[in-house]
Amino acid sequence: MSLTFHWFLPTNGDSRHVVGGGHGTPATVSGRDRPPTVAYLSQIARAAEDLGFVGALTPTGAWCEDAWLTTAMVSQHTERLKFLVAFRPGFVSPTLAAQMAATFQRQTGGRLLLNVVTGGESHEQRAYGDFLDKDDRYRRTGEFLRIVRELWDGKTVDLQGEHLRVEDAKLARVPDPVPEVYFGGSSPIAGEVAAKYVDSYLTWGEPPAQVAQKIAWVAGLAAKEGRTLRFGIRLHVITRDTSQEAWAEADRLLAGFDAETVRSVQAGLARSESEGQQRMLALHGGGSRDGLEIHPGLWAGIGLVRGGAGTALVGSHDEVAALIKQYAALGIEEFVLSGYPHLEEAYWFGEGVLPRLATEGLWRHPFLTGAAAASTQVPFAG
Repeated sequence: MSLTFHWFLPTNGDSRHVVGGGHGTPATVSGRDRPPTVAYLSQIARAAEDLGFVGALTPTGAWCEDAWLTTAMVSQHTERLKFLVAFRPGFVSPTLAAQMAATFQRQTGGRLLLNVVTGGESHEQRAYGDFLDKDDRYRRTGEFLRIVRELWDGKTVDLQGEHLRVEDAKLARVPDPVPEVYFGGSSPIAGEVAAKYVDSYLTWGEPPAQVAQKIAWVAGLAAKEGRTLRFGIRLHVITRDTSQEAWAEADRLLAGFDAETVRSVQAGLARSESEGQQRMLALHGGGSRDGLEIHPGLWAGIGLVRGGAGTALVGSHDEVAALIKQYAALGIEEFVLSGYPHLEEAYWFGEGVLPRLATEGLWRHPFLTGAAAASTQVPFAG
């Protein structure tokens, strides 16, 4: 088995400190340290491509730049890296979204992956003109994906659903290849949507025992639909040559969280309707700086100031590789990673951890062939 690794494009800004925000909370001022220009994001993307990451996730929401437009521009500065574009079904018609995806595939040589985000914050959704409640948003997502998938199959679609209606919908040119659909959600209705329509189910970085429960739950739902899904996990990473260096870096990041920022972000996240977000908050007790190592090598400190993914793998390269193997043993095949700052941390992981996984037969460079793909050396971006 060869594991797949994706990186992250910080379209909310980057820094040597944690850039907070997300899930209805604004990006923190640290995001201004390295603005998310096309030039800087392309630098990160090229580094990820050279190091062997398959794709790069871009977020969605009022706290960051638009994912579709940004990745379309960055794609022109890369050759092979795919883009895991986050988008919300309630903001774009399904036919237009299917057409946009097909166009993206043609213009990038098939480098689009879609991360479907239903939206867990009603107040943020309303700002975009979406007034459905959370369960109805998930029902609409199911209808949306049904329409989009049928259009990608070249079918003419007529559907009058509970929330969406299309008549005589058809694409002039279908995408080739069809983009893979990624999706996450911890509520019962989210599991139902995943089981029917998605290719890869993503979970945030909870301790292995909780991740195992979530995999079993979604896999069981998919089996009832006659389907098999892939599973991925979204995590930050702090990896260094020694464990002491890695934890010193975690402590440095933690020291940069001022009390008022933590209080403000936690108050905002406490209002979140997202079950996954509430599970993240529970990992650090809603803002406590104590007991943040919630599993050996798994640190919940990021979640003090950042919504969404709030945990990081912390340790030496060997320790981080061992924890990745622990998740892989549960059935996790894809890892969507990030770190502050994203350019430098991509190299720490790509040059420190990936070669160790390669020597154990758990990873091969996706853009190299033959012996070079299985080498413990990774190419230097020069």
